[in-house]
Amino acid sequence: MSRITNRQLFFQHLAQTSDQPIGIEVASAKGIYIQDVNGKAFMDMISGFSVCNIGHSHPDVIKAIQVQVEQYMHVIVYGEFIQSPQVQYAKALTQLLPTNLQSVYFTSSGAEAVEGAMKLAKRVTKRTKMVAFEGAYHGSTQGALSVMGDEYFRNAFRPLLPDVLHLRYNNMEDVDLIDDTVACVIVEFVQAESGITPANKEWLLALRKKCDDLCALLIVDEIQSAFGRTGSLFAFEGYGVVPDILLIAKALGGGLPLGAFISSEKMMSTLTDNPVLGHITTFGGNPVSCAAGLAALNVLQSSGWIGEVKVKESLLVEQLVHAGIKHRNYKGLWMSLQFDSAALTKKIAANCVANGIITDWFLFAEDRIRIAPPLCITIEELGIAIEKIKLSISQSL
Repeated sequence: MSRITNRQLFFQHLAQTSDQPIGIEVASAKGIYIQDVNGKAFMDMISGFSVCNIGHSHPDVIKAIQVQVEQYMHVIVYGEFIQSPQVQYAKALTQLLPTNLQSVYFTSSGAEAVEGAMKLAKRVTKRTKMVAFEGAYHGSTQGALSVMGDEYFRNAFRPLLPDVLHLRYNNMEDVDLIDDTVACVIVEFVQAESGITPANKEWLLALRKKCDDLCALLIVDEIQSAFGRTGSLFAFEGYGVVPDILLIAKALGGGLPLGAFISSEKMMSTLTDNPVLGHITTFGGNPVSCAAGLAALNVLQSSGWIGEVKVKESLLVEQLVHAGIKHRNYKGLWMSLQFDSAALTKKIAANCVANGIITDWFLFAEDRIRIAPPLCITIEELGIAIEKIKLSISQSL
């Protein structure tokens, strides 16, 4: 009797969210490379959607995980027990943040961080209306889906949260539609899933002023943009606009599941009574994830990779040029390549995989390919990846 393969079991027992999964059967991953069970190496040019900013399997992160696992793994995580991994990571993060962002609530994921921030904004302002933007992606849970900026993805799951107003991104006129019934404005300073769309600084300053004038909270979603992706530790640093609530996840856990929403102690304290336990989580701030995340942050800070982002951005801009590319958006080591159609984009992505390059398209921009390699990629490796991507485009036309 023949043995059932992992590939067969994958399709039999894993819920499928796409009719055409990439289908690489992973054996190992290290640095910028993922190796399959047949020994083929792939350059990871999406970093697990900006999770693996320091690359895969960094020895410092592995060591931190091993040390923590030997001590303990899961105990109550949402504030009842004092745990060194949580405390030390929160301290390290807040030392890098403005004075109004000093209280960290660890979650299990980015979507959960969004949910917590929305609840916090309602609680602080005693209002219910929320403003989000067309083209925004904030997660797929019911609340996060309500502020997602794409009707195709929202419509199938209605009814969603009421009192959500979607405005046009980077549109100054729409700022005037924010009024004193609004609890919060949630925004990405670089929209990820619309195809790496940076915000205009003047527009963000107008949003900040409007929120200040109306006592609404500005929630900044840096779930994909944080930890060096745009050339600074946090994207908001490059704009000079400070959030009331900061959302981080993905690279936060160093490869393990972890998210957080961060605000002031005064605001966070509103979750402690009426009701008590105003926001709770079973696994948020898991000690192993916090240990891994702190190790990854230390690696990132000591590596110099963030300082190299602008050089690598320039290399992408100068060399990733092809007649088949219609348009490029970019911010730091983060780029989208637009082609004539979604069908052509998927063909190019498939040829990239065949040529040893892992990439994909965007939720709200299926005619664009994502370029977001680990920050540790070398200039030489980036040059090789660029040539393979250009080859894949040529093979697809």
